[in-house]
Amino acid sequence: MREPSDPTADPAAPEASDGRVVRPWGWFEALGGGEGYRVKRLWIRAGARISLQRHRHRSEHWVVVAGSGLLECEGQQLEANPGTLLTVPCGAIHRASAGADDLLIVEVQRGEDLREDDIERLADDYNRA
Repeated sequence: MREPSDPTADPAAPEASDGRVVRPWGWFEALGGGEGYRVKRLWIRAGARISLQRHRHRSEHWVVVAGSGLLECEGQQLEANPGTLLTVPCGAIHRASAGADDLLIVEVQRGEDLREDDIERLADDYNRA
């Protein structure tokens, strides 16, 4: 599921011209938001995963829209396929991993403080912990 305008083709670019923010595992983009909520799209390349993390100020709701992989929340594992839903409560330890296919997730954040730096990384494959 390679997207034609995949900004990971240039890993040195922190943000593509289309608003995608490149990360070692793929990219994310903000789709919009309002008072108390924010919507993002995350693309995790095959075989990659985001950090094991938690947030102090927000909950998240994930909807897998394409691909496959594994979703983890508070020690529970859930197979990720199109249509899989996961609610991540505020403070819960969680992670998403792509399997043999790229994984595309739509994330809805809820909370009073939705800053991007509200990430406590507990483990990270890219030494960002």
